[in-house]
Amino acid sequence: MAYVTPMNDFKSEPVLFEETLTAPEKLRKFCKKYFLEGQKFHDEEGGETGPREIIVPAGTDFLEMLALKHRKMLGICIPQVFFFIIWLILAISNNWFPLYLKWWNMAIIMVIGTIIGGATCEGSGAVTFPIMTLLLHITPNVSRDYIYMSQSVGITAAAFTILFMGVALEWHSIIFCSIGSSFGLIIGLEFVAPLMSKEQKKMFFVSIWFAFACALYLLNRMKKRKVYLKIQLFTWWKAVMLVATGYVGGTLTSFGGTGACICSFSILTLAFSISEKIATQTSVVLMAGQTMLAFFWRAKVNMAIAETSWEIIKCTWPISAIGGPLGGLIGSYVHRQTLACAIYFLEFAALVGGFVVVRPGLSLTIACVCIIVFGFVFFYFLSRLGLHLLKTYPDYDPDRLQKLAEAKKVASKRHIDDVCQSNAKV
Repeated sequence: MAYVTPMNDFKSEPVLFEETLTAPEKLRKFCKKYFLEGQKFHDEEGGETGPREIIVPAGTDFLEMLALKHRKMLGICIPQVFFFIIWLILAISNNWFPLYLKWWNMAIIMVIGTIIGGATCEGSGAVTFPIMTLLLHITPNVSRDYIYMSQSVGITAAAFTILFMGVALEWHSIIFCSIGSSFGLIIGLEFVAPLMSKEQKKMFFVSIWFAFACALYLLNRMKKRKVYLKIQLFTWWKAVMLVATGYVGGTLTSFGGTGACICSFSILTLAFSISEKIATQTSVVLMAGQTMLAFFWRAKVNMAIAETSWEIIKCTWPISAIGGPLGGLIGSYVHRQTLACAIYFLEFAALVGGFVVVRPGLSLTIACVCIIVFGFVFFYFLSRLGLHLLKTYPDYDPDRLQKLAEAKKVASKRHIDDVCQSNAKV
């Protein structure tokens, strides 16, 4: 059976031919491709994936050598130890441990939520907000404020891990989306969120995110699409697009606890053809700043965070600190298609759960359907814009797919000839 090596996400590779693989070998190859693909670092412009050779200069002392050889381990452990020590001191001095009898279920939920939040572009709020509001029947405002606090620990720790390890980021998105998101977040907290009912917040949240998942699915059906590490030919109108995208994401964050990350992810992957892996890491760093701003605004400006939110964060603080960096490490290794599949599953489950638990009326159901349809059309438009922009880039090759197909045919023909010759000799 012939196997043709797929196009690498970051550069074109020659079509190679391999021997027939056994079932265990196929499984091992599958796991290596989709779960152990390797990291991309900020100083790699496009070439190789996987670990880089570590060069230790002569005369390096022990601490410098430790930082060079074990950067990944340090990137995970430093924020975990920092946040855990602070929590342990406060928990012992204020006797927080009895709160676990009341909120043990949230501790379990956050084990999954923080890892997913660190590994994907969604943030832990994408998991915890639907569960808290739909299954545990906690009010959206309490759930949102708790997500701000939780992500201020977990996603900030994950962002530290990403920055410390030096993995690739799209800094145009971080800067300009942060500007728009900050305005959208504050305006949303003050004027938009107070006007929405509990049911609207729940259903609008899952509907918007499901529309994005549908568009991402259509995009990933386009095999062998070209992806980049950073926005190509950056101009002022692309900066305006990022600011506007950030504003929408900030508004969504104002009532759902998270949103700037998914909007940044969508514009990067759909319109600017950035790899899902790079967009995910970028979204985590972006959301770290936005969630701290949201926490500060609710705690110090509005002074309206409920006691329930404070109780839950006291129980889940160490879990967020551990799960966030761990998820960030996992997300930097796995294949972009793996991250995309995780998004499909999460958004579908959240949408179904919303309709089952909330049981929205006719008007709210129609509004949700309109949001999904409009959102899908909008995201699909972004994907078509991305295809158009690809043709404007210097490395655009209109015959790229045709060349790949021809190379595949040549490799297959050579394999058949080799097999026939081998059989003839036998």
